[in-house]
Amino acid sequence: MAIEYLDKGNDDGTCLGQSASEKISFYGATPQVQAAFATATVVTTAATNTTPYGFATAGQADAIVTLVNELRAELVALGLVRTA
Repeated sequence: MAIEYLDKGNDDGTCLGQSASEKISFYGATPQVQAAFATATVVTTAATNTTPYGFATAGQADAIVTLVNELRAELVALGLVRTA
């Protein structure tokens, strides 16, 4: 079976979906609209030597865990990664 490419050969690249409301998916997954994360997408930490793992508060560590879990769920929903 021959490979089919989406590339049109232009220097500007290729875009899937024209807006955040258009649905796309990969590897046969159900198409999804672009995710809008409820939590902050930027997590900052204050460097410290006195608290575990370098976080100034437990809330900072929790925010990172929440964000990683949201990112994983979106990757699974789009079909880019799968669960074992």
